[in-house]
Amino acid sequence: MFQNWLHPLEDSVEALESFQFGRNIQRYTDELPVLKNTKVAIIGIGAEDARAIRRELYRMSFPFRGLEIADLGNVRKTETSFIIPLVRELLDGQVFPLLLGNTPRQALAQYKAFQSLQQLASLAIVDECIPYSLENSDKEQYFLKEILESKHSRLFHLSFIGCQAHFIPPGIFEYLEKRNFDYVRLGKAKSSLPELEPVIRDCDLLSINLSALKQAEAPGQKNPTPSGFTSEEACQITRYAGMSDKLKALGLYGYRQDLDNNRQTANTVAQMAWYFLDGFYHRKGDFPASTDGLAEYIVDFKKMDYQLTFWRSDKSGRWWMQVPVKTRSKYQRHRLIPCSYNDYLLACKDELPDRLLNAMRRFG
Repeated sequence: MFQNWLHPLEDSVEALESFQFGRNIQRYTDELPVLKNTKVAIIGIGAEDARAIRRELYRMSFPFRGLEIADLGNVRKTETSFIIPLVRELLDGQVFPLLLGNTPRQALAQYKAFQSLQQLASLAIVDECIPYSLENSDKEQYFLKEILESKHSRLFHLSFIGCQAHFIPPGIFEYLEKRNFDYVRLGKAKSSLPELEPVIRDCDLLSINLSALKQAEAPGQKNPTPSGFTSEEACQITRYAGMSDKLKALGLYGYRQDLDNNRQTANTVAQMAWYFLDGFYHRKGDFPASTDGLAEYIVDFKKMDYQLTFWRSDKSGRWWMQVPVKTRSKYQRHRLIPCSYNDYLLACKDELPDRLLNAMRRFG
């Protein structure tokens, strides 16, 4: 069935050494791989762009013993409507899609595929811009209008990471705050990168646009700018994503092979993909469907005249805060809010960051 959506790979990996990535994964060449035990599937959207990224990724090492990864080649068409059933089929089969796309709008395929399988979805976007406008603007650029203005949207929560105020249309931050969405501007994100981990851990879907990286780090994109994340920071973000048991799909978007210099950006994207897989390989399996196996910490929150309950995983040392309200069954996947040890310490001082206050409002 996947053959209807995918073109097989043409490149050979015979020249690679046995320890390298390309020699240790399943590849769709003549026949489609058997996906029974596959955990991650790589899919290219835009054959030449994805091919350049693969060339760099395949040369890297493969220390992920026992992790079944399949490269399923490239989609036959790049339209969102064509990609949705492919992603949905992978998600339904418990296979994690790692999408290598060339335009940020392709993130819609991730979201629409997931929402067709789940009641509610949480989406996080790493980008210098916020692809939404309060005006009747270009829907290609402001693709979030299809989600935020849809009468049938199943969006539960939306987070932005790395946005830069000088690119944001007037009124957007106020709009996000009104809807209890989260945003972490670039300066704050870079100054406290570990505090991004709970934000990423809270999402079902993550979309990363290369425009979030500095031009010096990733010149091979349509509209590079001088400010943004470094490649090391971007790799840390994707590793956080890999370690999140809740995350179901990741897209790395915006790479343009025709604009790349000396394969620098292709190498950056390949490293981001590699560190995502490193995080995935080291998942702890502690996404709290229940509180079994978690240590409980109760804090008397005097400002609000009630107690807050925090939970810490013995497996990973990660923290969650329990929403102190009754939740309907469809909200159960979201009732434990990822947080940090620092958030717990703030609660002990009768303080909470806006991110957690917003989370509680969403259940009000």
